[in-house]
Amino acid sequence: MKKLYVCLGSACHLKGAEKIAKIFEEMIETHGLKDKIILKGSFCLGPCLEAVVIKFEDRIIKNVTPENAKEVFEKEILPLLED
Repeated sequence: MKKLYVCLGSACHLKGAEKIAKIFEEMIETHGLKDKIILKGSFCLGPCLEAVVIKFEDRIIKNVTPENAKEVFEKEILPLLED
Protein backbone atom coordinates (compact mmCIF):
# COMPACT_ATOMS: atom_id res chain seq x y z
CA MET A 1 0.00 0.00 0.00
CA LYS A 2 1.34 3.43 -0.97
CA LYS A 3 1.09 6.44 1.33
CA LEU A 4 -0.10 9.88 0.27
CA TYR A 5 0.67 12.57 2.83
CA VAL A 6 -0.95 16.00 2.94
CA CYS A 7 0.93 18.56 5.04
CA LEU A 8 -1.26 19.98 7.79
CA GLY A 9 1.32 22.48 9.10
CA SER A 10 0.36 26.12 9.63
CA ALA A 11 1.13 27.45 6.13
CA CYS A 12 -0.53 24.51 4.41
CA HIS A 13 -3.52 24.63 6.73
CA LEU A 14 -4.07 28.30 5.88
CA LYS A 15 -3.95 27.51 2.15
CA GLY A 16 -6.60 24.78 2.22
CA ALA A 17 -4.86 21.53 3.18
CA GLU A 18 -8.02 20.10 4.73
CA LYS A 19 -10.01 20.75 1.55
CA ILE A 20 -7.25 19.12 -0.49
CA ALA A 21 -7.29 16.05 1.77
CA LYS A 22 -11.07 15.75 1.23
CA ILE A 23 -10.63 16.07 -2.53
CA PHE A 24 -7.96 13.35 -2.48
CA GLU A 25 -10.27 11.14 -0.38
CA GLU A 26 -12.95 11.54 -3.04
CA MET A 27 -10.47 10.82 -5.84
CA ILE A 28 -9.24 7.67 -4.10
CA GLU A 29 -12.85 6.51 -3.75
CA THR A 30 -13.81 7.48 -7.33
CA HIS A 31 -10.86 5.62 -8.84
CA GLY A 32 -11.34 2.55 -6.61
CA LEU A 33 -7.92 2.93 -4.98
CA LYS A 34 -8.76 2.29 -1.32
CA ASP A 35 -6.69 -0.90 -1.48
CA LYS A 36 -3.69 0.90 -3.05
CA ILE A 37 -3.39 4.30 -1.31
CA ILE A 38 -3.52 5.34 2.34
CA LEU A 39 -4.20 9.07 2.80
CA LYS A 40 -2.50 10.56 5.86
CA GLY A 41 -2.04 13.98 7.39
CA SER A 42 1.52 15.05 8.07
CA PHE A 43 3.45 17.56 10.10
CA CYS A 44 5.39 20.15 8.12
CA LEU A 45 7.04 18.70 5.00
CA GLY A 46 9.44 21.61 4.59
CA PRO A 47 8.89 24.07 1.74
CA CYS A 48 6.29 26.23 3.50
CA LEU A 49 6.58 29.06 0.98
CA GLU A 50 5.26 26.64 -1.65
CA ALA A 51 2.30 25.36 0.36
CA VAL A 52 0.28 23.21 0.13
CA VAL A 53 2.82 20.41 0.04
CA ILE A 54 2.03 16.73 -0.46
CA LYS A 55 4.26 13.67 -0.45
CA PHE A 56 3.62 10.49 -2.40
CA GLU A 57 6.16 7.75 -1.85
CA ASP A 58 9.46 9.69 -1.98
CA ARG A 59 8.14 12.48 -4.18
CA ILE A 60 7.38 15.97 -2.84
CA ILE A 61 4.77 17.94 -4.81
CA LYS A 62 4.39 21.65 -4.03
CA ASN A 63 1.87 24.41 -4.72
CA VAL A 64 -1.18 22.16 -4.54
CA THR A 65 -4.42 24.12 -4.16
CA PRO A 66 -8.05 23.12 -3.76
CA GLU A 67 -8.50 24.33 -7.34
CA ASN A 68 -5.75 22.14 -8.86
CA ALA A 69 -5.92 19.15 -6.49
CA LYS A 70 -7.88 16.90 -8.87
CA GLU A 71 -5.48 17.68 -11.72
CA VAL A 72 -2.46 17.02 -9.47
CA PHE A 73 -3.95 13.68 -8.42
CA GLU A 74 -4.65 12.64 -12.01
CA LYS A 75 -1.31 13.81 -13.45
CA GLU A 76 1.09 13.16 -10.56
CA ILE A 77 -0.39 10.34 -8.45
CA LEU A 78 -2.33 8.08 -10.84
CA PRO A 79 0.60 7.49 -13.25
CA LEU A 80 2.74 6.28 -10.33
CA LEU A 81 0.18 3.56 -9.60
CA GLU A 82 0.25 2.02 -13.06
CA ASP A 83 2.00 -1.32 -13.14
